Amino acid sequence: MKPVTLEKEEAPERRRDLSRKLTVIARHLRNRFDQSVSNLGVTRSQWTLIAVVSSRPGLTQRTIAEVLEVSEAAAGRLVDRLCAEGLLERKPRCDDRRAYSVYLTEAAAPYLATLSTIARRLEDEAYCGLREDQLEMLEELLSLVYRNVAARSDGLTGEPPG
Repeated sequence: MKPVTLEKEEAPERRRDLSRKLTVIARHLRNRFDQSVSNLGVTRSQWTLIAVVSSRPGLTQRTIAEVLEVSEAAAGRLVDRLCAEGLLERKPRCDDRRAYSVYLTEAAAPYLATLSTIARRLEDEAYCGLREDQLEMLEELLSLVYRNVAARSDGLTGEPPG
């Protein structure tokens, strides 16, 4: 991919505009998904946890908290609630008798299927008009931005990268 050279005044404004767009897009995607699943009676926290456990069964509560970027206590309350509703279950870990692994139950399957269908429909709408090669390029570019942000997530220094 050939680097694009921008005028010095143009680059910061373009970057600011891109940052705003990413923020707005993320908010719209979350809100659209929330509205679409509201009739299921699950909150954003609940459907996010169901999705995480579905993609990574057997995580500990501590790891779930890290993935969801919440406290362990908040993750524990959420896991407790979904266990009480019969959607998740805790199983003892053989490598650490103090920890438990979290798994989806069979009762979660219909929720997961519905969540997946809704997500697929919203993704089709969001990426409508993009060719496969454009999606690949977008994924490559966003992955680079993600790596840049993640590499500096240990603390804000106020200094520009590089």
